[in-house]
Parts: sequence; C-alpha cells; structure tokens
Amino acid sequence: MQLISKTLQILMLCLFVTLTSCKEEYPDLEDGLYAEIITSKDTMIAKLFYDKVPLTVANFVALAEGNHPMVSEEFKGKKYYDSLTFHRVMDQFMIQGGDHTGTGGGNPGYKFTSEFDETLKHDKGGILSMANSGGIGTNGSQFFVTEVPYPSLDAFDANGNLKPCDRPRVSCHSVFGELVKGIEVQDAISNVPVAPGSSKPLEPVYMTKVTIIRKGSDAKSFNAPKVFEDELENAPKKWEALKEIAKEKAEAERIEREEKIAEVAKETKPLIDDYNAKATTLASGLKKHVITEGTGAKPKEGEFAMIKYEGYFTDGRLFDSNQKAVAEKSGMYDQRREDAGMYGASRMQIRPDAQMIAGFKEAIASMKVGERAFFYIPSHLAYGERGRGSIQPNTDLTFILEMTEIVN
Repeated sequence: MQLISKTLQILMLCLFVTLTSCKEEYPDLEDGLYAEIITSKDTMIAKLFYDKVPLTVANFVALAEGNHPMVSEEFKGKKYYDSLTFHRVMDQFMIQGGDHTGTGGGNPGYKFTSEFDETLKHDKGGILSMANSGGIGTNGSQFFVTEVPYPSLDAFDANGNLKPCDRPRVSCHSVFGELVKGIEVQDAISNVPVAPGSSKPLEPVYMTKVTIIRKGSDAKSFNAPKVFEDELENAPKKWEALKEIAKEKAEAERIEREEKIAEVAKETKPLIDDYNAKATTLASGLKKHVITEGTGAKPKEGEFAMIKYEGYFTDGRLFDSNQKAVAEKSGMYDQRREDAGMYGASRMQIRPDAQMIAGFKEAIASMKVGERAFFYIPSHLAYGERGRGSIQPNTDLTFILEMTEIVN
C-alpha cells in the first residue's frame, strides 16, 4: 500500500512538472519571432520582422542568444545585450542601447549593410531600428526604440522614393521590429533625468536580459547564425537592386511628368500669348497685363505682401508655382514641399535689394492688394546669360501673380 501511495505521488509530481513546463508564456502573442527586453524599468516585448528584413533580425537574435558568428573573441558565447545600458535617451524621440562601452562608439567587432523594406517605417512610437554612423554599411549591435513618429529616419521619402542612403549626411535606418507590449516602459526610459547638455542618463537604465521568443513553426525554424551568414553577402546586392528600381522609377516618373507638363502647356500657351499681346511694355522692358484689378492698397517699400505665383516658360510649360492645384495639374506636385508648408501665398518684401530677379521685384512693386496680373520678364531681367537650374541661359519668363494682402 505504501509503495502504491509513493508511486502515485511520483506520478502526480511528474504530471505537475509536465503541465508546468507546458505552460506557455505570453499566450496572447500570435505566431512570430519576438524579443523580450527586460529592463531595470520593466519589460518590453517586440515583434521582429524576420520575413521582411532577415539579415537585420538575424543579427539581433544571434547577438541576443550569444551565437553570433562574427562577434569579437571577447563576446563569443555570451548573450551580448544582457546587462548593457540604454546609453542615449531623448524624450519625444527615442532610447538607444546595444553598446558594450556605453558611449555610443562601441561595436561588436563587425559591421554590415543596411537592409530596407518600403513597408517598414518610423511611423509611430515603439519602432525598433538600427543605429548607425552614416552611410549604408555601418550597422553593428546598436539599436533604438522610437517614442514618436520620426519619418526623417526612413530610407524612403514621403513620395515612396528611395533616398541616397549611401551618401554622407543622409539619414537612413533599418526598421526591424516594433513593440507589442511595454510601450509605456519606453516612455519611462526616455523620461529619465540626463546629464546637462547630454542624452546620457544620470542613473544607468539596464537591459538586464534579452530573450528571444519563438511562436509557430516558421519562427522556431529561424536559424539566426545561418540566416546572418547567408544574407550577409546578399545585402549589398539587395541595396544595388533597390537603387536600380529607384532609378527606373525616377526615370518613368520624369517621362510621365514631362509628358503631362507638355500636354498642359498646349492649353496654357494660347492664354499666355493672349495676355502677352494685351500687355504694356514698361521702361525696363518688363511687360504687364492686369487680369483682375486690385481694390486694396499698394504696398510701400519695406512692407511685406503675400503673393501667389505661377511661373511659365513662353511655350506654356510650368516651371514653378506655390499653388498646389496648379502644380498638380501640370504634374509638378511635390509632397515634400507640402510637408514643409510651402504651398500657398508666399511672404515677400517690397524692396529694391530683395533676393529676387529684377523683373519679379519690379512686378510685385507695381501691384495692389487684390490685383492679379500677367508679367513677361525678358531674360536680362530674369536669370540672364547664366540661367539657373532648369532655366537655360537667355530665357524669357512669364508669371501670373496675385497679391492677396499686406502683412507685417
């Protein structure tokens, strides 16, 4: 009887151990690859985009698990991120860690090429991304977690065009994950007191332990060291392929834009010719035709006026406008310009030494508030023999201007 009782106890203990070992941590996480980042403030869980940026994720995972094939000898067999600090914290920006020196200048003994996916952006708080020292091949172990959207860090601009990331002073960072738990921990870390004039916390904030969680067969079969080695030599090729795609896209857009500009120019040229035929030639050679009479005051020298403008070549092609609808019609709309708030009437000062072409200065100085007028500016009052940008030397220009108000 005693033997049976003892046997039952052993069986019950075995069953308890089995059930306990089968208990799944974070059962609400869907299938995928995750990083559990336990910090001295609390825990963050990040989902890693191993299907979109396999090299970058494999680098992080292998460092975290201590089996990275390229680390310096001193880091071999060690879980690289455990006990490292967030050495750089910036409120309303990000927290950065992954440097064993805690200075921002350390590295794991190697560097690798950046990896980009157009769908991965710094578009919200909690984005994991690689820190780098500029250029396309300076990734190592350092990463950051955003607190707010920061699109200037993306490899693609607002129009979806690849930025020249391999040039100096062009900011491009590889997104490889996002927080699914613990966004408030990121916020707590970014708000810690820092040394005056510095982004270094006065009291260290540690990543005490980084653990990789695999859910589902795909994630469980993700062999980080092997993936890193396999993808390492592919990364420069992938970058060159992205550049080639960007080049082809830019050329296609250029052709489409020029075709649209030419098409709209056919409609615009008769109007410009009509205005030009009705224009009065002033002493300087500037020609003016009033389209709509102004009812307001004429600005005095030194005052500022708000001006809407449309600039056309004499064949009717638009070369510049601060009016969004006009730019869109001619295929010259620029999202970056709108993001910078540069569509709409521009504030211009009425003065002889203003930084404008002579004909334009004379034109706006002749106007009244509410006036809309056509101006023909001969090349000697425009960019003359030197030209500028898309404006060739000795090119006459035309403008349709509207003065909306006088401002301080």
